[in-house]
Amino acid sequence: RGMSGAGKGGLGIGAIVVLTLIGWATGINPAALIGGAEQVQQTINPQQQTAQQGRQGAPTDEMGQFVAKILGETEDVWSKQLPAEMGTKYVAPVLVLYSGQTQSGCGSAQSAMGPFYCPLDQKLYLDTAFFNDMKTKMGGGGDFAYAYVIAHEVGHHVQNLIGLLPKVQAAEKQADQQGNRAEANNLSVRTELMADCLAGAWANHMNQRHDNLTDADLQQAVNTATAIGDDRLSRASGRAAVPDSFTHGSSAQRVKWLSTGFRAGTVGACNTYQ
Repeated sequence: RGMSGAGKGGLGIGAIVVLTLIGWATGINPAALIGGAEQVQQTINPQQQTAQQGRQGAPTDEMGQFVAKILGETEDVWSKQLPAEMGTKYVAPVLVLYSGQTQSGCGSAQSAMGPFYCPLDQKLYLDTAFFNDMKTKMGGGGDFAYAYVIAHEVGHHVQNLIGLLPKVQAAEKQADQQGNRAEANNLSVRTELMADCLAGAWANHMNQRHDNLTDADLQQAVNTATAIGDDRLSRASGRAAVPDSFTHGSSAQRVKWLSTGFRAGTVGACNTYQ
């Protein structure tokens, strides 16, 4: 979810296999794990901003250190790939871990929102209770799921750094103001699919480094990407799948772009706006 951490460390977990443990059996809504492009553009008056419960800097708890390692892996990849391919310097997002709720540059952050990226302050917000809940329901294997969630959100940060996210948000806002919600949703879907693709591109480079993916891992990843499509989510909730109302992308779209990013490993392959 884009609304707007850094840290270095070797994770070596096999990239796209991170998707394999997200699914309906976990008891967690997949949409909350890799949420929509609700890039909130609200600004906060500093005088009205309450003391932040989150923390910035080096986390000391196990979960915080794990998240920082994942972010470190994304930084290792994008600090090389983005300048080489786009001529853009990669500046890592700041990680903010919080409990319950806090304030971001994009408005109030609450645990129910799941992880999100705020483009206005270029920070990645993670509620510790959310990840603890995932860990409880997934067991120790949840590490892979966490990694994909982070890689997707960092994908929104990459979109922001190359100047794409502000332009798309402006177009989405204009379409909404003109009463064209279908077009606004279409832009939201394309933004999310690109973040999926960028997460796949990150996974490509991680696999080059660690070379521990199997065909079964990739098939499980495809199965999970299928489970989090808007059409699948609609049917699971007893609603008809209406493409114009999608904000994340259909199962087929998410599988396509995740796979595209993984095969190519480049930003250029992730142009979902064509």
